[in-house]
Amino acid sequence: STNSECYCTSCVHCGLRLSFFNKAGKIVLKLKFPSRAVKPPSPSDFLDKLMGRTSGYDARIRPNFKGSPVNVTCNIFINSFGSITETTMDYRLNVFLRQQWNDPRLAYKEYPDDSLDLDPSMLDSIWKPDLFFANEKGANFHEVTTDNKLLRIFQNGNVLYSIRLTLTLSCPMDLKNFPMDSQTCTMQLESFGYTMNDLIFEWLDVGAVQVADDLMLPQFVLKEEKGLGYCTKHYNTGKFTCIEVKFYLERQMGYYLIQMYIPSLLTVILSWVSFWINMDAAPARVGLGITTVLTMTTQSSGSRASLPKVSYVKAIDIWMAVCLLFVFAALLEYAAVNFVSRQHKEFFRMKKKLKEQQQQQQQQQQRTEEELEQQGFLLQSIGLALSSQEMDATPIFADLPPGLGFYEIRRRFVDRAKRIDTISRAVFPMSFLMFNVLYWVTYKVLRHEDILCNPNKPQ
Repeated sequence: STNSECYCTSCVHCGLRLSFFNKAGKIVLKLKFPSRAVKPPSPSDFLDKLMGRTSGYDARIRPNFKGSPVNVTCNIFINSFGSITETTMDYRLNVFLRQQWNDPRLAYKEYPDDSLDLDPSMLDSIWKPDLFFANEKGANFHEVTTDNKLLRIFQNGNVLYSIRLTLTLSCPMDLKNFPMDSQTCTMQLESFGYTMNDLIFEWLDVGAVQVADDLMLPQFVLKEEKGLGYCTKHYNTGKFTCIEVKFYLERQMGYYLIQMYIPSLLTVILSWVSFWINMDAAPARVGLGITTVLTMTTQSSGSRASLPKVSYVKAIDIWMAVCLLFVFAALLEYAAVNFVSRQHKEFFRMKKKLKEQQQQQQQQQQRTEEELEQQGFLLQSIGLALSSQEMDATPIFADLPPGLGFYEIRRRFVDRAKRIDTISRAVFPMSFLMFNVLYWVTYKVLRHEDILCNPNKPQ
């Protein structure tokens, strides 16, 4: 046809397009070859070119070598926080540690993807910051079911390196207010070999420290605010970058109320039952007093079992010491009651002894008079003087009126002993109540206000 185009069907498979048309009575043939798209390189070739043997990349050299320092942005995600131990003064936590920095040598354009997630084995092929935890006491990686590491490279050369760690970090504690204390535990991230001329750590602007939603601690409450800051270290080898985060922990004393405070309180109250038991029931009162003293001693030892041997006095030590003092005083109170109630026996023993002495003196006086009469001398006045002098020296209970009988004297001493029990029934509870008011006001009100005014000060 001279007016329309025709196509060669035999060239459809190869993509060749032929056009025949008539132009001013002249047949023109046009050939159009298909364009070939450039295929991207294979992943293996791309990685070899980016950081492998053919790239010239050297993982031993930091980015911007001999230039500006590498800025590494850090953030952490806390999976678990616990095992806060007072005896060793440390705490244990499980975290995702994430580091980001820019390495211009890893920028690429061959792939349209904004980022590449690479196998953790590629970490050995690139440069990484030499971060370590300055207050670490122990740490371990996680390799179940594979290495818990993530490596992601972006088109502009940014590198994201994330790793899962379980850390045991040192946490110096001030236990003066234990168990109503609040503690501040820190985590310090520091460079080991690169000075600040080569490497600088800094926290992520938003979400530097994240905590799992279901995070719970058995004894403490982890406050939401976190203290982010810098802790640059100066050594003989140079100035090294360091960043830190402070965790504010407030102890919950429910466990100590149930296990220590309430049992010791009941033990002290139990020791007061002795004041209502008859003073003649010596086995009952002595047994009760010794039992309460031994119980308080055991409770006091148990309260110190989970605490370090510090040189200062803790709040729990004051409580246990005062409770032990009260139960011991209750035991001594019965000793005083028993002593006073037995004084009538001592009175009559001394009175009997006095009578015997008087009889002996009278007998001796009679013999002396008989001898003197035989000799012609009589000194009755001397004997009377000696007798009156002895009588003045022997009275012990001068406040008792003369002429009282046995039962009347005994009743008076028993009344004195009962009066001691009566006074103790009021004095002991009132004294312990005053101690409680002073104790709880001091540690729950005054010390708590001090903590609020100085949140960075460990208590």
